[in-house]
Amino acid sequence: MKKIAVLLVDDHAVVRQGLRALLEAEGDIAVVGEAENGREAVSLARKTLPDVVVMDVAMPGLNGLEATRQIMKGLPSTKVLVLTSYGDDDYVSQLMEAGAIGYLVKQTAADDLLKAIREVKGGHTFFSPVIGRRLRQQSRTVFIVGEPSPKSGKLTSREAEVLQLVAEGLANKQIAAELAISIKTVEKHRQQAMNKLNIHDIAGLTRYAVSKGLVERGAPARI
Repeated sequence: MKKIAVLLVDDHAVVRQGLRALLEAEGDIAVVGEAENGREAVSLARKTLPDVVVMDVAMPGLNGLEATRQIMKGLPSTKVLVLTSYGDDDYVSQLMEAGAIGYLVKQTAADDLLKAIREVKGGHTFFSPVIGRRLRQQSRTVFIVGEPSPKSGKLTSREAEVLQLVAEGLANKQIAAELAISIKTVEKHRQQAMNKLNIHDIAGLTRYAVSKGLVERGAPARI
């Protein structure tokens, strides 16, 4: 029987080590790679072609939301299972829109992770109980009240990447080097993000990025 190929993505090495030990004790799961940030995850996913990506959200360089979007765009048959400390409705809805098929909060994941990996590999959704209850409630509300209006000012993937790096303390020149684009293009994406969000200072952008889980609360700036 072919084993389920899993790519682990988390910026904490001790978390990845614990997950690897848990998964490799199972006869039907093989860990094919580990990534410490979203950019590395996208690159490794293209090389290893995993069945399932276990994805953290808040990571330096490229967060799990944008990494999920990029992986799903290039590898639509790969299943993304989010494993994170963030269980807010906004995080869940954004990750689902990006293409994730499962969502576990780390605090309750120990008993559910193995089952979740097997379920999403088969194309089924899987959520931590608390997340599942909220999603069902939201579905009932939409059925009664009607479809919510589409969100205005939605950032593009590149604008979100630039926003994260700004919030991490990188200057335009550093962002340009990191993303392999021109400084002028960085400035354009940064300004477009500010206009869409109606935020016009770095402190405000940083607070927004933290509130959306794009960067971790209290994470040191990358200078």
